[in-house]
Amino acid sequence: MVATLQEILLTPDTKPQVTADCMTLIQQEVSAKSGVSGTAVKLAYKTVNAFASGYVQSMVETLLPEMIDRLDPYWADFSASGAGDFGDYLAKRGDEVSEALLSVTDARAAASDRPTIIRAYRSVRGSAAKHVTAALPAVGALVQKYAG
Repeated sequence: MVATLQEILLTPDTKPQVTADCMTLIQQEVSAKSGVSGTAVKLAYKTVNAFASGYVQSMVETLLPEMIDRLDPYWADFSASGAGDFGDYLAKRGDEVSEALLSVTDARAAASDRPTIIRAYRSVRGSAAKHVTAALPAVGALVQKYAG
């Protein structure tokens, strides 16, 4: 039986490394953004970091288990298929995977009591799916680094 991503990525020894890699991935993705929607993403990221230092790190730690839960069915299917690259696998299902992951952040934003954070999230949510989809190859590589 294939281990779940929870069992692989959230062990006490592995979770801090996965979290650090997620932070690096987020910073790289934000830095690489361009155009109008990229500027909005950069501004939202800067705003969140300015008004709530450490908030992004805290959210990565908090949301990681739910994000991994959303990725687990894709990992199980990928593992059963014998495909070679999880990032490619995710990218081929971009819209579906992006919405699965964004359902986690949507729920968190809906439950937030921080107006600045809610405003920043709402300002980028409209274009979030395309940004998440663009990051899926890197997300898959991160997962496969530990689980592959």
